[in-house]
Amino acid sequence: MHEIDWQQELTRAALPHAVLAVLTNGEMHGYAMLEVLSSRGFPKIKGGTLYPLLKRLEDQGLVGHEWQHDTAGPGRKQFTITEHGRRELARAANAWSQMDEVLKNFRADRQETP
Repeated sequence: MHEIDWQQELTRAALPHAVLAVLTNGEMHGYAMLEVLSSRGFPKIKGGTLYPLLKRLEDQGLVGHEWQHDTAGPGRKQFTITEHGRRELARAANAWSQMDEVLKNFRADRQETP
């Protein structure tokens, strides 16, 4: 029998929400996002996961970007959350809260069953 890696599954599901939440603090480039995500409970996220996610979020109109050019090195994308992204973040937070309640009810039912 194959066990489910719940940590990986939950990380995959929560990561878009976490990225949008990080961007509510202001514009940020990908590497800085990786550092914030790592310090806040997503230590295994790599660029190969984050950058395609940012592209999907951008395609959905949830984030935008501008190129920031630096004379000391190559330009980099600065990502921002859009108004649509803020609404989606609120909707996602509500969905996570509802799911938490559902799971609490299952745990409570299990504890009450003899």
